Amino acid sequence: MTATTYRQAGVDIEAADRTLARLAPLIRSTHGPEVLPDRGQFASLVRLPSGLRDPVLVSSTDGVGTKLKVAELLGDHAGIGIDLVAMNVNDLVVYGARPLFFLDYLAVGKLNPRRMRELIAGIVKGCQQSGCALVGGETAEMPGVYRNGDYDVAGFCVGVVERRKLIDGSAVRAGDIVIGLASSGIHANGFSLVRKVFGLSELKRWRRELLTPTRIYVKPVLALLKRIPVTAIAHVTGGGLARRLPSLVAKRPELRVTWQPGRWTVPPLFGAIQRAGRISTDEMFRTFNMGVGMALSCRPRASTSVLATLRRLGVAAWPVGTIERNKQQVTSDK
Repeated sequence: MTATTYRQAGVDIEAADRTLARLAPLIRSTHGPEVLPDRGQFASLVRLPSGLRDPVLVSSTDGVGTKLKVAELLGDHAGIGIDLVAMNVNDLVVYGARPLFFLDYLAVGKLNPRRMRELIAGIVKGCQQSGCALVGGETAEMPGVYRNGDYDVAGFCVGVVERRKLIDGSAVRAGDIVIGLASSGIHANGFSLVRKVFGLSELKRWRRELLTPTRIYVKPVLALLKRIPVTAIAHVTGGGLARRLPSLVAKRPELRVTWQPGRWTVPPLFGAIQRAGRISTDEMFRTFNMGVGMALSCRPRASTSVLATLRRLGVAAWPVGTIERNKQQVTSDK
């Protein structure tokens, strides 16, 4: 009787190892001086950057949600790796933190080497865009848990910020101006609603806009922080603009955010989604970023400089609201 192997059970470790070996030079291209040579084990070694007096580590973990299903339906996974990095590093930079290293987790029913290469190449691009080192990950082939062709990805990122430069929102004051930074599109939130209201023909029509990778704000925001003080930052994720703007004043319950939707142009994709599902405007703003992927607050005298600096750095931005005193946290002048 022929002996049964792990490969016959549906797990091909050698195929994963071969794919990773081919990608090793690409992965190492993200490494800076803080990454130390590994010792042939599964854990990675990263030292803190020199010159920090009181470093605070900032961590985040996230995935890309059901955007994966749209990528699968349209046969285009090129941007998913960038999305994965973006969802994590954008969470770090709201504290003023510089991303240090990133790890990924890929779970599949059956390994598809081509898709694996596509995903990791996207992760590398995201790490390069954010100045972050890809230092490790896990590829889990799990037949019986995932069907062939199905997969999920998750990421984990650690960054660092000097304690005295930590942006925690405690400096927010009434009168501060709220600046909205343009998104690159829908990013990676709200896709369950998109799939509910769009059929395949609409998905194909809006393919480019739907699959455009999430904008990575790390480098422009860190460059801005070197020039101009900012009192709070919010990453518009885990809910739409109306749900995330209140986080700017999370440490100041006596304050609220008042914002005016007409201050910026909402990309046409959102209007198409709203019409297709007859979705209320309030629900749209609760679910989607509506063209604003990150928001920050600053003193009124700094707002003109903030806007000009962001635009020079390649990010469109608008004054979208103000911080005011009130019992309620957020209102919209619509």
